[in-house]
Amino acid sequence: MALFIKHEWFSNIKGDTLSGIVVALALIPDAIAFSIIAGVDPKVGLYASFCIAVIIAFTGGRAGMISAATGAMALLMVTLVKEHGLEYLLAATLLTGVLQIIAGYLRLAELMRFVSRSVVTGFVNALAILIFMAQLPELTNVTWHVYAMTLAGLGIIYLFPYLPKIGKSVPSPLVCIVVLTVVYMVSGMDIRTVGDMGELPDTLPVFLWPNVPLNLETLTIIFPYAVMLAVVGLLESMMTATIVDDLTDTPSDKNRECKGQGVANIGAGLMGGMAGCAMIGQSVINIKSGGRTRLSTLIAGVVLLLMVVFLSDWVSQIPMAELVAVMIMVSIGTFSWESIRDLKKHPMSTNIVMLATVAVTVGTNNLAMGVFVGVLLAALFFANKVSYIMYVGSKEIKAGKEREYQVVGQVFFASSERFMAAFDFKESIDKVIINLSKAHFWDVTAVQALDRAVIKLRREGTEGELVGLNEASATVVDRYAVHNDPEAVEKLMGGH
Repeated sequence: MALFIKHEWFSNIKGDTLSGIVVALALIPDAIAFSIIAGVDPKVGLYASFCIAVIIAFTGGRAGMISAATGAMALLMVTLVKEHGLEYLLAATLLTGVLQIIAGYLRLAELMRFVSRSVVTGFVNALAILIFMAQLPELTNVTWHVYAMTLAGLGIIYLFPYLPKIGKSVPSPLVCIVVLTVVYMVSGMDIRTVGDMGELPDTLPVFLWPNVPLNLETLTIIFPYAVMLAVVGLLESMMTATIVDDLTDTPSDKNRECKGQGVANIGAGLMGGMAGCAMIGQSVINIKSGGRTRLSTLIAGVVLLLMVVFLSDWVSQIPMAELVAVMIMVSIGTFSWESIRDLKKHPMSTNIVMLATVAVTVGTNNLAMGVFVGVLLAALFFANKVSYIMYVGSKEIKAGKEREYQVVGQVFFASSERFMAAFDFKESIDKVIINLSKAHFWDVTAVQALDRAVIKLRREGTEGELVGLNEASATVVDRYAVHNDPEAVEKLMGGH
């Protein structure tokens, strides 16, 4: 147990501490911006980010991953806040947490097995584009000082690691934020700061039960939003966990992560915060800055609160331009540049899935919709590909009397028509043997195709015999086949 705690918490204290501070600084403008998107006070997003980060550090299933208030979740809250107010948002946040805990116990995270690598790549690329696009408002209609500060920030971020000795020991994004904040305070140049985005809270969060009536009407209002928030939150969290798994070459417990996200959202809702989930951008910052254990997530949450409550005068002086530089670094680091090179060597179907996921996600600004379209296309392409791995050959056993059809491959809804087309029902012959020893029947559509083949042969006066069914296929055929049931045969063939 002691070794486990050390590995999960204290195996990388220096790296986790420094990376946690960097992430905390990056979380502040995001939390404020997401609060503005959702239509609530900035402190709602800041309290949410603190609560979620601290709680998920203990309950989550992925060490080193950052969870807080996110833009994807904020977009789903706009209508609820506008029509019903903050209290209903807090109630929806609590229900979101409950639904996510239920999803964890139902092991719904295992559905991630059905998300192909091309969908994950498309999701990551789309998120990188969205992160970059989110910085554009800070770079339009501004003075030259903003561009100079942003370029200087990028220069520090990418060049500082090359300095001997200290270059690798201190995260370059942290150096960027500290150095350029000092430059701003000394020079007094005219650029936007964190303080211009909204008033920072000056008190610690307190327990707050949502002031809504506990009745069916309230449930009717918040349930649809809670379902959407739970689905999007888990989807983004599972995707983030997969990406961090790849970056660190370590596994994660995704079902535990589902439950952990639920507990964290309940905690946020009870402390006056909105629902959140894992953040790919901040998780990448954490990993790139040296964070590896749960300590980095805990420090990010605690430092965030301490800074906005007790050091608000200093934090409000941080120029937005340098945080833009950090987020541009995140978008560049998040984007899978290999996927561009791989377009030439990957199959067209894989490229279409990846590009469609990117296009839909960026076009709708809805991560869940992009992933849904990607998974759907991947499934259709896979089904089409497998349907062609089926072959039906035939040979005459006795001239004019007996023929054998050998079925090889997978028979299911996508290949059932090709299965039917392989038979010559008009051939004048006494008996047809359908050899299924090298075939597998997967669904009711496949069984119905087999029924139709046998029934059509019989109507032409030919005896049909099935041989060689494997045990799994025989179970499906025995359960759903009707070619030996006269009444069912008439119904299947439309009574003709």
